[in-house]
Amino acid sequence: MKIGIVGIGLIGASLGWDFRQMGHQVIGVSRQQATCDIAEREAICDRASCDLASLKATEMIFICTPIAAIIPTIELLIPHLHPDTILTDAASVKGAIVDRATDLWANFVGGHPMAGNSESGIAAFEKGLFAERPYVLTPTAQTAPVALERVAELIRSLHCTIHYATPAQHDLAVAWISHLPIMVSASLIDACLHESDPLILDFAKKFASTGFKDTSRVGGGNPEMGMMMAEYNREAILRSLYQYRDRLDSIIGSIESKQWSEIKDLLSTNQSNRTNFINCSSLEKDGDFTIRKNV
Repeated sequence: MKIGIVGIGLIGASLGWDFRQMGHQVIGVSRQQATCDIAEREAICDRASCDLASLKATEMIFICTPIAAIIPTIELLIPHLHPDTILTDAASVKGAIVDRATDLWANFVGGHPMAGNSESGIAAFEKGLFAERPYVLTPTAQTAPVALERVAELIRSLHCTIHYATPAQHDLAVAWISHLPIMVSASLIDACLHESDPLILDFAKKFASTGFKDTSRVGGGNPEMGMMMAEYNREAILRSLYQYRDRLDSIIGSIESKQWSEIKDLLSTNQSNRTNFINCSSLEKDGDFTIRKNV
């Protein structure tokens, strides 16, 4: 298959590398010629350029740009596309994209690979990044069935765990396990930086070890990405933040009133339930088709 990738950053470059290893031809497009040069030199793409017209003969195009650029990119792509070309994206927000994109291009399928790290750019790409990771497809009643099946077939070849959800279901769920952690982690760093005693702040920096490293990682990632998550998934993030604040207030109340058994019970519950989030995605293959059939 001849595959196009717009946006050769962490996700786009990782997709490009994996697809080329399977024998697909990959044509990349980036805003920066330097990125295109790296993509060709590192065998991430067969060819790469800054010209969207180079994708006119591709069968499927993955749009891996920042969220705000996805719809404008589709608009710019349309004059160069064959009617049968399939478009899909990799954005972490779907409600703000899928309906508009489908109105512009009937063969659009919303997608979100649940993989990555706190780094960005082509230098951060990983071989086999998507294997055994969840990959969410978000069809609606307007999604072309043939386009959906072709995207699913190609994604399945990455050895992903495919899940199907509506755009709204996706955004609410991702707010909990991706967007909220970024906001909470960012708030942790910000709170530490507001320590009023310079000596204590200096000690905190020197004492910081794996606990702080783990909990601060996502809050110290790409600022533009975090900002766009907040902007384009605003309602779902606020919903999760309000509920998180309620649980934080509950912990504060337990500590203020010296209810140590309540703290222990909470931590025990969390200890036994955390694995349900960490391991769940590896237990199912191809997710739940019920959602797709009912849209």
